[in-house]
Amino acid sequence: MKRKKNYKLIIAVLTAVAVIEAIFIFVLWQARPPKPGIKKARPVLKGKIAIVIDDFGYNLNNLGILEEIKYPLTASVLPNLQYSEGISAALHGLGFEVILHLPMEPYENFRLEKETIKTSMDETQIINIIGKSLSNVVHAVGVNNHMGSKATSDKRVMGITFKYLKSKGLYFLDSFVTPKSICPETAKKTGVGFTRRDVFLDNNASPEYIRGQLQKLKTKARLKGKAIGIGHDRRNTLLTIKEIMPEFSREGYQFVFVSDIINDRN
Repeated sequence: MKRKKNYKLIIAVLTAVAVIEAIFIFVLWQARPPKPGIKKARPVLKGKIAIVIDDFGYNLNNLGILEEIKYPLTASVLPNLQYSEGISAALHGLGFEVILHLPMEPYENFRLEKETIKTSMDETQIINIIGKSLSNVVHAVGVNNHMGSKATSDKRVMGITFKYLKSKGLYFLDSFVTPKSICPETAKKTGVGFTRRDVFLDNNASPEYIRGQLQKLKTKARLKGKAIGIGHDRRNTLLTIKEIMPEFSREGYQFVFVSDIINDRN
């Protein structure tokens, strides 16, 4: 009988030891370091996209939508309007890149904004307008043209403009409203940071059209490595952009500021 009890005790001890060993092995297995050379795959970068929203300054209507956009945007603000200074500060506070949307003379007979740069102006007048406009659009790191088909085709006007922007450390984005634009060669000559628009996003205000234009922008970014789209401070435009940005990001496209495009030498 005593021997039988000893056997039971031995079996119980061995069982307990086996259980403890199993637990110990399991804990060690869970805490094991990852195998060297094996890393979690990252999405392949398919292209960089900069989206510019023009014509801020008329109102504050869409600030609520902008607060919900968590990707980089470049915000272009018209000067000398009721909300120009306030919206500039608000957009900067939201983490967006702010630039001056500089009114420039078109060929067409449109109603012009106050302080529009005209080809008939001399150097002093042009510089004074740019300086005054920049003081009204706080935090601006660059400039793009509002209209300006005639001005951006004029070597003298753009030479003066670019020389001044260069002295202030500002870049220029050509909205590219005319194939006659002489901005690329003039920018190279003056050494100002420069790039130009690839796609207009909202010539038609319908969400379906805007989505189609965003798809075109994505295609250009894939083919060229980077692309710039310009839209406007309109509800449909901003809502459609907000909706599609996460989708593009998941697909491997990176949203950046215009300054990142200019500074990217790849």
